[in-house]
Amino acid sequence: MKPSFFDHIIHGGDYNPDQWIDTPEIWDEDMRLMNLAHVNSATVGIFSWAMLEPEEGVYNFDFLDEILDKLHKNGKDVILATPSGARPVWLSQKYPEVLRVEETGIRNEYGVRHNHCLTSPVYREKVQNINRRLAERYKNHPAVKMWHISNEYCGECHCDLCQQAFRDWLKVEYHNSLDELNFKWWNGFWSHQVTDWSQINSPKFRGENHVSAMKLAWRRFVTDSHISFFENEIAPLREITPDIPVTTNFMKLYDGIDYQKFAKKLDLVSWDNYPAWDRGYNEKEACDTAFVHDAFRTMGGGKPFFMMESTPSLVNWHNVNKLPRPGRQELSSIQAVAHGADSVQYFQWRKSRGGHEKYHGAVVDHCGHENTRVFKEVSHLGEVLEKLSDVVGEECNSQVAVVADWENSWAVKYFCGYNNDHRDYFDECIKWYKAFWKKGVSVDVISMEDDFSEYKLVVAPFLYMLKDGTKERIESYVKNGGNFVTTYLSCLVDKDDLCYLGGFPADNLKDIFGIWCEETDSLPDTMKNSVSYSGKSYDVVKVCDLIHSNGATVLGEYEEDFYKNRPAVTVNNYGNGKAYYVAFRNDGDFADEFCNKLSGEASITPDCSIKAGEGISVRKRGNLIFVMNFADGEAKATLDREYTDVLNGKALSGEITLPICGYLVLE
Repeated sequence: MKPSFFDHIIHGGDYNPDQWIDTPEIWDEDMRLMNLAHVNSATVGIFSWAMLEPEEGVYNFDFLDEILDKLHKNGKDVILATPSGARPVWLSQKYPEVLRVEETGIRNEYGVRHNHCLTSPVYREKVQNINRRLAERYKNHPAVKMWHISNEYCGECHCDLCQQAFRDWLKVEYHNSLDELNFKWWNGFWSHQVTDWSQINSPKFRGENHVSAMKLAWRRFVTDSHISFFENEIAPLREITPDIPVTTNFMKLYDGIDYQKFAKKLDLVSWDNYPAWDRGYNEKEACDTAFVHDAFRTMGGGKPFFMMESTPSLVNWHNVNKLPRPGRQELSSIQAVAHGADSVQYFQWRKSRGGHEKYHGAVVDHCGHENTRVFKEVSHLGEVLEKLSDVVGEECNSQVAVVADWENSWAVKYFCGYNNDHRDYFDECIKWYKAFWKKGVSVDVISMEDDFSEYKLVVAPFLYMLKDGTKERIESYVKNGGNFVTTYLSCLVDKDDLCYLGGFPADNLKDIFGIWCEETDSLPDTMKNSVSYSGKSYDVVKVCDLIHSNGATVLGEYEEDFYKNRPAVTVNNYGNGKAYYVAFRNDGDFADEFCNKLSGEASITPDCSIKAGEGISVRKRGNLIFVMNFADGEAKATLDREYTDVLNGKALSGEITLPICGYLVLE
């Protein structure tokens, strides 16, 4: 058992009792219903700033005192939130400089959420003030077990304060040298040289928006601004409550912030999980979601993470908000636990009566009682989770890593060239991840700055940009016996999006992969090529590199066009390891079959020997094996030996049939 902040799976979610301040009898009813639903935790105070500080410097914690005491009396843990994600009207009215300025140069009016300037000294001061008051008041409250910092950090500001902060950031990044900046941004092109720092502004659609190095710098600055704002937020909490861990909730593959960098500042990584189930592609949705679970688990150093939000029903922000079928929410929650979550939490506990999210799913519907399908499903899941406490704190051990780097995703998006219609970086990463997910092989999702050495196989699809040290990391990994795979349009530019000279892949990587890339072809949607590999023909779509072998063994060749019979798949022995290059994009089953072959060569085995049928996902965590059916009907699996069903104590062996949305937890 690994160390954990809790000895049980947290089951609960966002609780907003301030919405019911005029009907406090509902608070007592909530306690009764939480007990029925086997809820053991509540996240409180996320949007309570206006209630806690109705006027500047005037504080009222009476309602929060009462709620925390009620929750503690009923045996519930409290995750106490800081309220910076939605500030009160008085703050924006008195200090308009806290409001964001959009790319247009127009300052926003008060409204929605996250409409604040991250740089504003006034806003930072007011956030620290309310956070200090919260910490001082509740530092010894026995219910408070964790801090939830703000909510879904996002967005950016283009005000004068942020423009100057960006310039100051650039001075550090480029060693106070405009010559260095002009070179790395290649400002000699289009006569873009700057001669004074004041000439630089944030990228905007009505200004400079074609310098990709500048856009990369801005995105890095925005990430650092969020981290700086976060560190400002938690300063009084670290001072007053040093033993209470902090987290903030990330949002899937949101690319506005480098989550891989931000995660290093958290005691525990958490994210908000809202898959679009039951729309005809459940297996794909399950794989995509598993990828994100594993990404956040890996960001936390392999430690368990929190699923801070999910819906027990539907959402309200899709174009069409489909109800998940019965059992889907439970299966989705079990998937999170199987991939490393130590919590299942919902947004929200009780449906709002008004406001933007009044039709967003909740545990307690507008009817207000427990006699609903959703409430009964949540209650049943709560009972199940109570039987799985042994898995808390357990980590997943992975033999394989997929490099899915946030900064590379920006670089891929910003460059202009080749196939501008199809630039699906994370989708390409998931495609290669899926090959192992289907086989029950645990995968870490890493950045290019992480350590490769612990893995038998590292797959780095579309590794367009190389950060400082990445070339050396690849060389060391392969030389010392690792198996490294990359694909088309890889190793072209450095961290400032400057192309490497001397041909691609960059520098010494041509020797490591034993190839060089002469040209890249882009295919319209109406055209395709094909590759012959291992006795089978695979479609080539969207983009393909035209490479030469300089010592690499050719495993596959193009079958059409003027580059017919040219290499398309290669492997090169380098040191004690192997470097593979896949020069084309295939949206079919090439990645699955290629990775199956590599797994055999690299002695990569599934985490258990259960044979899963189509649509079945098998995941091992600690001593438990989760067998989950994401197919649109019944699905079968064959157990390799006798197991005990953890949920009912029965012995199981041989072939099993899982109903739609069915799952087993085996020991």
